[in-house]
Amino acid sequence: MKKLRTFAFLLPAAAAWQAAAQSWDTSGNGLLNGTYYFRQVVWVVGDDAGDLQEAVSLYGSIQFDGKGNYTISNQSYNDSAKNNTPTNGFSTSGTYTISASGYGSLASPVNSIFNVQDRVYGLVSHGIFIGSSTDNASGYNDMFVAAPLGSPAPTNATFNGTYDMVDMDFTFVGLQPAGGVLYNRQSTFQLHPDGGGSVGSVNLTGYIAASGTKVINQSISSVPYFASGGALNLNFGSKALNATDTSHLIAGTKYLYISPDGNFVFGGDPQYAWDMILGVKQSSGTPNFNGLYYQAGVVVDNSQLANGGVIVETQYGSLNDTSGLLLGHQRFLDVNNGGALDYTYSDAATANSGGTYSDSFNKYFFGAGGAIGVGIGRVDQASFGVTALAQAPSFTAPNSPFIFPTGILNAGSSAPFTASLAPGELVSIYGTNLTNITASDQTLPTTLGGVQVLVNGTASAIYSVAHTSSYDQINAVIPLSTTSSSSIAAIQVTNGSGSSNTVTNYLNMTQPGAFNSFTATPAVQHGADYSMVTPSNPAKVGETLLVYLTGLGTLASSGNANNSTAAYIDGSIQATVSFAGSQSTVGGGYQMNIVVPSGVSNGNHFLDIAGSDAYNSEIAIPVGTSSGAIRTSTRLARPHRGAPRSRPVPKSRRQE
Repeated sequence: MKKLRTFAFLLPAAAAWQAAAQSWDTSGNGLLNGTYYFRQVVWVVGDDAGDLQEAVSLYGSIQFDGKGNYTISNQSYNDSAKNNTPTNGFSTSGTYTISASGYGSLASPVNSIFNVQDRVYGLVSHGIFIGSSTDNASGYNDMFVAAPLGSPAPTNATFNGTYDMVDMDFTFVGLQPAGGVLYNRQSTFQLHPDGGGSVGSVNLTGYIAASGTKVINQSISSVPYFASGGALNLNFGSKALNATDTSHLIAGTKYLYISPDGNFVFGGDPQYAWDMILGVKQSSGTPNFNGLYYQAGVVVDNSQLANGGVIVETQYGSLNDTSGLLLGHQRFLDVNNGGALDYTYSDAATANSGGTYSDSFNKYFFGAGGAIGVGIGRVDQASFGVTALAQAPSFTAPNSPFIFPTGILNAGSSAPFTASLAPGELVSIYGTNLTNITASDQTLPTTLGGVQVLVNGTASAIYSVAHTSSYDQINAVIPLSTTSSSSIAAIQVTNGSGSSNTVTNYLNMTQPGAFNSFTATPAVQHGADYSMVTPSNPAKVGETLLVYLTGLGTLASSGNANNSTAAYIDGSIQATVSFAGSQSTVGGGYQMNIVVPSGVSNGNHFLDIAGSDAYNSEIAIPVGTSSGAIRTSTRLARPHRGAPRSRPVPKSRRQE
């Protein structure tokens, strides 16, 4: 195999030992406290063809005690298997665990309906919880949203101003989806509530799957609303959409819940549709989309409609926007194509007129200051969907060692903090008072400059520590032994000043991330001469590329990666992987030898890396001939959503 002789992380170091199972950080449980309104919509995929067998909407109030317990009493749910007859008096209880960052999970309220023990994974920020049961074992997709009930409860006067709204809707008739799945639909519209019971006329624009890319417009005059029991009741006219309606985007009664500050609304149909409606209140000035955001949403890929099915994907995660460059992570679930998967991607965000933004798949609307956003799928990608966004909170650092709660990242990809960790992964740990020196050691000791990193109690190999005026950074390796006794990695830093807070994350088998992959020159070399792949020295069809990365997981004694790996150009053309592994006995730095496949045109392309339970679509490389340079761009638009259908099949591993 080809080796990069100067790559420090490939040097061997001492092995680690296995520690005891860990528990999720619960120091953020107080972020959920009091009475909230919530909506959870469940879409049950019927078979491998991708039709929808059943759907459930559960909605109303939920009481969080701030200590990890919740109760739901005498609320309502609607199950399509019960012929559109809502069930009242629904009650249940459960637990939740929220970390300091707001990342965590709660027992799914639908557990008592489906007789399962699943959890909704998600995040809390600005008082709003958004998430999805991505690792359920029952074969369904869902989206969950909750926001506090204001005090006093909302009145007609509470609802006023201009709201940008997005809607994703499945309409069922009895036991069957309307027209199979042909009539899933999405729409955008504005509401102009006057604070007195009217939103006036509503003009909707959207698409219905059966109509392809045809734009559907709908106008409804004189839409009334009234506040009752903490919710807003809006009447959009007729009782419900006809089973095979191809001209209307919304109808009937919708319940909307509103955040205490009035800036966020969400809800849907109580009886005749299984939809998720999201909205944000417009504010003066242009909202700023910048920094770290938490996200959750649902996507319906309609590319299989000709075969009578759709591909439903639900997700939660986070994304970071830096001057128009997006780096995102989603934990997404595609029930019929391999289950739950970590997906890291890069993209470009473009500011539109009117204060909206777009990336390759979504158009985003933001409320006051950009704190809360909602997204709608772009139909040119043949997929519908909605996304909720909440800007990450800020954290106050103490005078003792402190890891930023969102500050543990893949050292190769810089994937946002919700990306799971893998054995052998090199991670960058950011915080304050973690070290007072700058140093590195290629022998990867377990103590460097008086600093240790503990993962589930095991001392990790450390490559470097760095101190700056703004933050400290440690690059350390997740021990290869962190594999089976716990689905959680608990990370803590110790030094001469004491011990830091503990930051938890979930464990994957893999989390591939190429070094420098979020810059213009990722760590990819030509196998023949070890020169870097650049616009003036592009990759060529048929040659072997050497990709230097981290996160391929455990290793055999030969140095080969134990987990399955694959590579794709633009997510669709599979490339041959002739080697994947590491010379190091602790991991940290890995190498993949990848042959550029035939059929790849000259130009910039994504080189995607798939592990057994994670997929990275972030590496941008030029492909061309030896005689000419390829024009470069700082970032490509994503050519696909999610991973290819031939990706390695992951295994679900999240339990609490």
